[in-house]
Amino acid sequence: MTRSTVDRYIKLAKIGLSLVLFLASASAYSLSVQMYSSTGTPLGTIYFEDTKYGLLITPKLTKLPMGLHGFHIHQHPSCDDKGMSAGGHFDPANTLHHLGPYGEGHLGDLPLLAVNSRGEANTAILAPRLQVDTLIGHAIMIHEGGDNYSDTPPLGGGGARIGCGKIPLN
Repeated sequence: MTRSTVDRYIKLAKIGLSLVLFLASASAYSLSVQMYSSTGTPLGTIYFEDTKYGLLITPKLTKLPMGLHGFHIHQHPSCDDKGMSAGGHFDPANTLHHLGPYGEGHLGDLPLLAVNSRGEANTAILAPRLQVDTLIGHAIMIHEGGDNYSDTPPLGGGGARIGCGKIPLN
């Protein structure tokens, strides 16, 4: 993936999100989650906020590889064993399909996380099917590769789990 492709994606996301933020009403709930690499290095914080358009996700992350990364809610609030203890993608309706944040598959499918050439992810994204309370008792996961939101290659090709944050019940 080229730097210009990532930069274009980030620019379009910022423009779209600016419009959403302008139109959004005050949020009902918010939450922040500390993120760590698979080796335990702090990566930063992700902020979640309810809007009338869905869940606003604002990452403030560093030390990540440049590019677009798969980004998901996983079943369990654990980051042990390099994130593997978090289980699979959150799928409460048991759809068994990976159809992206706008499809009717896994509820845990989030929009791609864009990381700039400095290793920073700071472009807000919107997950229209979610709210803050959906996150409670789960983990937020960043994958090594991008995500094509299909079932092939397995789970859209996101690959290894490189960042994790847990959201306990309390």
